[in-house]
Amino acid sequence: MLPIKDDAGTPAAKPVELTTSQCWEYIRQAPIGRLAVIADQHPEIFPINFVVDRGSVVFRTAEGTKLRAALESAAVAFEVDGYDDRLGFAWSVVLKGSAARLESIEEVLASEELPLFPWQAGEKNHFMRIEPVETSGRSFRINSAARRHYLRGTKPQPTIE
Repeated sequence: MLPIKDDAGTPAAKPVELTTSQCWEYIRQAPIGRLAVIADQHPEIFPINFVVDRGSVVFRTAEGTKLRAALESAAVAFEVDGYDDRLGFAWSVVLKGSAARLESIEEVLASEELPLFPWQAGEKNHFMRIEPVETSGRSFRINSAARRHYLRGTKPQPTIE
């Protein structure tokens, strides 16, 4: 996806708030996302592969902390981000909402048709749907110093005073 442009048609110098439609375009392109939940009164973040389905995000998981926390949490967050060094911009999108296990026979059968395959071995028999109530995102130009260091494979060293 191309960087967000300002009114003059050049890539915007300041961060640009993405529209809901732009956010979903970026989500659809992302190969992996991050699920944020509260587990045992502490924040946890899990990388997940996912698919977009009917204005929501669907993922598979096994029994464990991720499943329990997603079902017990009143709210979850889902995040994707990326950058295009060739074009010199980055982006980030966050969905906030709730997660629910797909349980009706219709939902389970429909989810089996989704192109969603676990990356990790083992049984991932629980299909979960994140229903967003808030969608936000932004795109911004990567500053030239950061781009130079990234292209050389180095990170700037912090200065100690």
